[in-house]
Amino acid sequence: MVRVRMLAAAVAAILVPALTFAQDAQKTREQVKAETRAAQQAGEMTPAGGGATPVAKTSKHSTKTRAQVNEETRAAQKAGELTPAGGGAGPAPKSTKHSTMTKEKRKAETLEARKKGELVPAGGAGPAPSK
Repeated sequence: MVRVRMLAAAVAAILVPALTFAQDAQKTREQVKAETRAAQQAGEMTPAGGGATPVAKTSKHSTKTRAQVNEETRAAQKAGELTPAGGGAGPAPKSTKHSTMTKEKRKAETLEARKKGELVPAGGAGPAPSK
């Protein structure tokens, strides 16, 4: 009998705080929506994809006009200074060298390399194995 009472007291000691916490944690849908809207307006939401932690918004607004920003962006694009979407490396610099070889000469060299077995097979990492 004493064991049953001790067991019941132990179970009650464990369950009562858990039930109380569960009641406090339940919010209505409207309360959750209101909290989410408030966090969005305050700029406290983490971007989709788990981006960087949000930075507190300042009340300072840009002093540039939309036209100025567009012009700066176009200038950066022409200069090749923009980072591609996705944050990858910038574009490769364009080569200023032009080929001096004619199409016929290049074709003849390719045919000669093919006869000698010097061409790299498609998807290969080195020259074709000699036979």
